[in-house]
Amino acid sequence: MLTEEQTRKFTQVDRGTPMGKLLRCYWQPIAAAAELDQDPVRPVRLLGEDLILFRSTCGDLGLIGNRCLHRGMSLAYGVPDPKGLRCCYHGWTYNIDGVVVEMPFEQECLSLKIASYPVQKLGGAIFAYLGPRPAPLLPKHELFVRHDLNRNIEITELPCNWLQCMDNSLDPIHVEHLHGVYGSYVRQKVGKPPGFAPARHRKIEFDVFEWGIMKRRLLEGESEESDDWRIGHPVIFPNILYVAEAGRPHYQIRVPVDDTHTLNFRYQALQPKDGCPLSAEIPARRERPFDENGNLRCGAENVAEQDMIAWVGQGMIADRGREHLMSSDRGIALYRKLLDENIIRVEHGDDPMAVIRDHAKNETMIQVVRPHERPKAFYTFEGSLQMPDRPAHRG
Repeated sequence: MLTEEQTRKFTQVDRGTPMGKLLRCYWQPIAAAAELDQDPVRPVRLLGEDLILFRSTCGDLGLIGNRCLHRGMSLAYGVPDPKGLRCCYHGWTYNIDGVVVEMPFEQECLSLKIASYPVQKLGGAIFAYLGPRPAPLLPKHELFVRHDLNRNIEITELPCNWLQCMDNSLDPIHVEHLHGVYGSYVRQKVGKPPGFAPARHRKIEFDVFEWGIMKRRLLEGESEESDDWRIGHPVIFPNILYVAEAGRPHYQIRVPVDDTHTLNFRYQALQPKDGCPLSAEIPARRERPFDENGNLRCGAENVAEQDMIAWVGQGMIADRGREHLMSSDRGIALYRKLLDENIIRVEHGDDPMAVIRDHAKNETMIQVVRPHERPKAFYTFEGSLQMPDRPAHRG
């Protein structure tokens, strides 16, 4: 269990907090590029800060403070302009660096500036960096840069702290019960046949590697030559789960909105069916975790809903002073240890784990983990997407 002080250290993400400082060292996805096609001005909240994401009429991306310096008007109602974003109230215009570049009616433009942060687009997603400069490189994770797959984005905002989502990623055993027993129970309640019945776990292991933690499991009926035990799949530090789901590999990025809300940013890839062309689009949709009555969806349809029930069901910020971690929770304990170690690294002025500043390393991140090697990089696929037969979920 954690003390109140330890819980605050891991869950508070505002500027100046230990975890806030750590998470600001990384690029975080905040929207899909397709969403800016629908509306080029979008309010966003990230790490406790209210900001405005916009695309100028010249195509430049900006992320700036949410209030005009003139009279405090919300820039969520701003008008895209070739120079940047124009406040709808009196026309003050801000460029992508947050600098006021035009003040209609005034004889001169005062040298004023609001907060601004770097943004980049990669693989149809838009990422923001809120940390100290110079910014590190935006990591070229495999699915974001592959062009032989159809990709799509699902974004779900959840009323819970980000750490609850990540703890779940280091907890393999929950698959048997949350997705097996509970999943079948709720399906039967709504008149559906039971879901899949996952095999029991015989062994679990967790290996720290350059980019995070490789988690491995050995299930009943599988040999130690199985991919899940020999290779495993990674949790990329600090907040990305890679899921090698059959035919649908994806990332789940748990983006801290603030202390009590998280964006689950799900980036999925699909191999085109034989004879079907690749899509040039990367569509996006916002999912609603609650039904029309305001109740959390029961999880009868898919395992993602079941995971969300587990995250939200612990409350907005889980009371970790009452938990009792057991031997099956050692992945969670290891992950929290890594968080602690990297908070200290940031306090000492060093880059934390998995921050990339070497262009050569960023260009060669797509490496295959050979069966006879210890994990050195992401578990990726050799050549075209070839997935081994396996149950539908490896959460």
